[in-house]
Amino acid sequence: MSEISSLKQNLIFKKIDTETINVQINHNPILMAIVGEFNENLKELEKITCTNIFFRGNSITCKGKTVNLEEFTHAIKFLVDKYFLTKVIEKEDIILSVKKNMKFKESNIKSFTQLIKTPRKSVIARSDKQSDYIKALKENDIVMALGPAGTGKSFLAVSVAVTLLMEKKIERVILSRPAVEAGEKLGFLPGDMKEKVDPYLRPLYDALYELFGADKIDKKIESGEIEIAPLAFMRGRTLKNCFAILDEAQNATETQIKMFLTRIGENSKLVVNGDPSQIDLINKSQSGLIKSRDILKDLSEIKIIEFDHTDVARHPLVSKIIRAYQKINIDDKD
Repeated sequence: MSEISSLKQNLIFKKIDTETINVQINHNPILMAIVGEFNENLKELEKITCTNIFFRGNSITCKGKTVNLEEFTHAIKFLVDKYFLTKVIEKEDIILSVKKNMKFKESNIKSFTQLIKTPRKSVIARSDKQSDYIKALKENDIVMALGPAGTGKSFLAVSVAVTLLMEKKIERVILSRPAVEAGEKLGFLPGDMKEKVDPYLRPLYDALYELFGADKIDKKIESGEIEIAPLAFMRGRTLKNCFAILDEAQNATETQIKMFLTRIGENSKLVVNGDPSQIDLINKSQSGLIKSRDILKDLSEIKIIEFDHTDVARHPLVSKIIRAYQKINIDDKD
């Protein structure tokens, strides 16, 4: 009998009455993972399902309205599947487990089909678009991703890139972005080139450290296996056996994006990420992200993924904030 079959046999749901359901979990590691330290996971699940949850022994009891009990049941099944695959349950998994927070048209099981395993945590897709994006990152040589902040564009690209590096399927990861931020220029910043560029790539560093640990990443940077380079420094190079990510590409011109994409060499992948709503160029019309998407959209070898506010994986308020600003922009155009 497989581990998952055995586990699910030890997961017993029992409806006590119309407002109460009990689940018995005869598998201590997964029970403790679902409950969380000091019952923190159950407290979070209780809050987002609008129920009252009680834990005793190997039993979890939930009281609430029928629709909320269904959410609770769905959440427990999701968390069992998540634990089986990754051996860990995090707070963000509790939020994702509730059906109303799922961004999938069909089953949440699709979130596990594009699992990325890193030393510190396993990353799963949190929407159909994220699942498609991870698949594209693994299968396509060139990927473009457009969409608002918080949709996982940079985080997922870094996850796949460094995983391939750790598996020795590539020799190097290159992180790049245009040196433009609210009108600042590199020449006015203190330090050497790495020190000048580092602040601009902080979101990518955060993802690297979270997934792989600071010590391991710093060693890879020192050895040159992870390279930090401003976009201007990519000119004239041919990128072989590497995974290169151009982040914040909305601040690159059409010519710069073309230059980056034409660097591709043998056994390489290139990713262009950007948010058309966050252009920092003084002349916003110079942004080449949308233009490049339109030029390249008919090339079957290039996969283009377009996220929107429904794909935001941060705090639920982020999606609402993005939507509110989008509405204002639409109204202004009208």
